[in-house]
Parts: sequence; structure tokens; C-alpha cells
Amino acid sequence: MDSSVLPTAMPFKSDRRPKSKSIQSSKPSLFMALISCFAWLYVAGRLWQDAENRTLLTNLLKKNSEQRPKMLTVEDKLMVLGCKDLERRIVEIEMELALAKSQGYLRNQLQKSGSSSSRRLLAVIGVYTGFGSRLRRNVFRGSWMQNSDALAKLEERGVVIRFVVGRSPNRGDSLDRNIDEENQTTKDFLILEGHEEAQEELPKKAKFFFSTAVQNWDAEFYVKVDDNIDLDLDGLIELLHSRHDQGSAYIGCMKSGEVVSEEGKAWYEPEWWKFGDEKTYFRHAAGSLFILTKDLAQYININSASLKAYAHDDISLGSWMMGLQTTYIDDIRLCCSASTQDKVCSLA
Repeated sequence: MDSSVLPTAMPFKSDRRPKSKSIQSSKPSLFMALISCFAWLYVAGRLWQDAENRTLLTNLLKKNSEQRPKMLTVEDKLMVLGCKDLERRIVEIEMELALAKSQGYLRNQLQKSGSSSSRRLLAVIGVYTGFGSRLRRNVFRGSWMQNSDALAKLEERGVVIRFVVGRSPNRGDSLDRNIDEENQTTKDFLILEGHEEAQEELPKKAKFFFSTAVQNWDAEFYVKVDDNIDLDLDGLIELLHSRHDQGSAYIGCMKSGEVVSEEGKAWYEPEWWKFGDEKTYFRHAAGSLFILTKDLAQYININSASLKAYAHDDISLGSWMMGLQTTYIDDIRLCCSASTQDKVCSLA
């Protein structure tokens, strides 16, 4: 009995030992598997990051290549040279045009409204007026146009006189139509088609008036007059005759005065700081009436695009004359507010 039990007990002990060995040998495998998993995750993360970096670099390179100046081909260079040559030719033509104007080759120079004479006039007188000033114009006409042929008789004496007005900001409205209808009856307007008739545009009106007048009439003098003064036309004509052959003359009631720098006050000058610390205007003719000889009117016509306009027309004109070899003539007879007996104008 004892010998048969022992042999069966021994194999049972030998079967338990190999199982413990297999458990021990699986631990390194699990450890290696974890290491491999972490390594795979690390490599995958780096590859993903590298892919993002490559995409970012690709986009940056593409953007830089678009912004980088392109290489000019021969055709491009020829085009650039052609543009430069065209620009040079335009500048030359503009210079030739300015020279032609300065020599008297002006558009419609000999065309005179209501007159076929080609002789040189004594003066072109422009009376500044506005849309709402018909009553003033009628009073003004009463002093020199006693009958229907007064304009023709004045031109026989070498004097052209016109009311000067621009166009309405709303082109073709009732303001424009009223002026056109009045002009059809009186035929005494010079309508500045390129000028907008508005208070803030008044300083620019001088450029349009002198440019248009010198292009349409050949005269010795060009005169600007306000419509709110009483004008002794015969006295003015006598004065102009006395200044005959006076070259480069700027004639008027010369004055100066304080530059108003406070906004809201009368005669405010927005660019007051340009007139120095003393805030005093340079010498200039009063705006009610001033006279230019033809060469100075031609200068305005030629350079009108580059002439600076200030807040007031008399200041603007005075600034244009400062840089020229101009003869300033201070004539007290042109001081409308003066009390002299022989003055040619007075405040209405």
C-alpha cells in the first residue's frame, strides 16, 4: 500500500514548478511591451509634430515666394522704359504748352463777345457777383448801361465789362437757370463753368476769372471789382489810361493787417500759422478793387493749378504776386472807404 502511494505523490510536486517559471518569464515581456508602446507613441508624436512643422514651413515659403519681387523679363523692362519715355514726353509737352501760353498763344485769345475787332483792349473789368445779387447788378448797370448799346460803346472805348459768376454746386438747378435767362437778356455775364459759386470757394474765383479773361480777351489791364461798391467807370478808365505801358503792375489800395487766428471770428484765417509770430499779413491790394497788367494775369493762367489759395481772395492774390518781379502801385483813388474827392469807387 505504501509503495503504491509514494509514486503517485511525486509527479504532483513536479507539475507545480514549471507554472511558476512561466509567470516569472512573462514579466520582462510585459515590460518590453510597455517600453515598445511608449517608444511608438513618442515616435508617432514626433512624426506628427514634424508633419505640422513641414506644413507651416511650406506655407511660409509659399507666402514669401508670392511677396518676393518677380524677375523682370525683357518684355517687362521694355514696358518700364516705354512708360518712362511716355512720362518724359508728357512733361516736355506740358512745358511747351506753358511756354506757348506765356508767349500769347492762348485759346480764344482774339475771340471777343459782341465784338469782331482784333485791336487790343484797354481793360477787361470783371464784377464779382452771386446768385442772389440781381438787385445789386441792376443798380450797378444803372451807372454805366443807360441804353441797350452801352456794352458796344464801351468796347469801342476799349473796355469790356462783365458780371463774373460761377456755377451752382447742383449743376443745372434754378440758380443756374436764372443766371442763364438773365444773361440771354443782358448779355453781360462771364460765367465760369469750372468754378463752383460758394462762399468757401471765393478765394479760387480769382484764378478762374483771370485765366478765363486772359484767354478770351487781349487787354492791357484786367480789373476785379465787387458788386457792392459804387464805381465811377469814367474815373477808372482815366486812371487806367494814366498807367498805360506800365509793365508787371499790381495796382490797388495797398494795405496790411492782423491775421485772425481764432476760429469763429470774422476774417478767420485757418492757416494763420504760416504768417509768422507777429500774425500780420503781407502788403496786398484791398479786395474791393484791384488791377493786374496782362503779363501778371497770364502768369495766373499758366500756373493756376499750383497757386495756393488762402481764406480770402485778396490775400491769395497778394501771395501770388510776392514771388514775382511785380511793381506794387498804391493808388488812394482805389481806396473805396477813403474820403478823397477823386476816388473812383465808394462803398454802396
